[in-house]
Amino acid sequence: MRVFIVLVVLALVVLTVWSVCFVVDETQYAIVTRFGDPVRTITEPGLGFKWLWPIESVVNLDKRLLVLDLPGPGEPAREYLTKDKKNIEVTSYTAWCVERPLHYLEAVGTREEAEANLGVIIASELGMVLGKHDLSALLSVEPEQLQLESVMGQIRDACKLTAAAQYGIKIVDFRIKRITFPEQNRNSVFERMRAERKRIATRYRSEGEEEAAKIRAAADQQRTEILAKAYREAKEIQGRAEAEATKIYAEAYGQDAEFYEFLRTLESYEKSLTKGTTIVLPADSSYLRLLLTQGATGPTVTPPVVANEPAPGEEDTDDQRRPSE
Repeated sequence: MRVFIVLVVLALVVLTVWSVCFVVDETQYAIVTRFGDPVRTITEPGLGFKWLWPIESVVNLDKRLLVLDLPGPGEPAREYLTKDKKNIEVTSYTAWCVERPLHYLEAVGTREEAEANLGVIIASELGMVLGKHDLSALLSVEPEQLQLESVMGQIRDACKLTAAAQYGIKIVDFRIKRITFPEQNRNSVFERMRAERKRIATRYRSEGEEEAAKIRAAADQQRTEILAKAYREAKEIQGRAEAEATKIYAEAYGQDAEFYEFLRTLESYEKSLTKGTTIVLPADSSYLRLLLTQGATGPTVTPPVVANEPAPGEEDTDDQRRPSE
């Protein structure tokens, strides 16, 4: 019987200690409530104490960074209207955490309720901000027109103020994951986009061909100018060279005119009197002077006189033999 009583007492002691002690994890906030009213907020991890239940109890809140997808799993896509009256569907996510645990507990209490209220705020701000911008600010191939970062920053800042003031929630970041068009008008929008891209591509090709023609024309003109300049310089160099050669010839000719004439005549002989060439000139031609004379002081070379040879079968007569005797 005593053992039973001891065991009961020990069980009561353990239960009492278990009831008055609690552990705060590093990923949690702990709020101690007394008859349902919050009395203490514990933000640091460690061991805590409270009165026995039902006098006091502990509510744990997650203080980690949480992510809210909008729309959530299984929810239909939400449509928004841009400034230029274009219907779009936007998928986004929001990173948030509990900043003021007591305010958060009094305003929403649970994560599900907090995300429901936070989704309403984000959807409202998303619609307001998108309604102030054209579609080209959200979807564009022109970097100077794209303002998506600015749009997300405006939505984040607006939601941050509202969530912090109403629910004690801190909005860490807001990002748009996807922007698309509703199913009913998606094909028509894509066709317009293709036509617009085709028009721009045609314009770019036309501008490229025009620029290429300008470049080719400029290159041809430059080529013509370079060739003309080179031809002019070549002619100038050739003229100067011929003038210099003429000058050198004149100086050489002036030093010994007879020797120069002699050399030029020999060069002419070398070029004209080749094998198989027949030249008919009178005996007193000046062209044959060097061939017929040995010099100004030497004896004159008389060309030989060839007698008429008898025809075959004829005998030599005295008149024919007399010159040779």
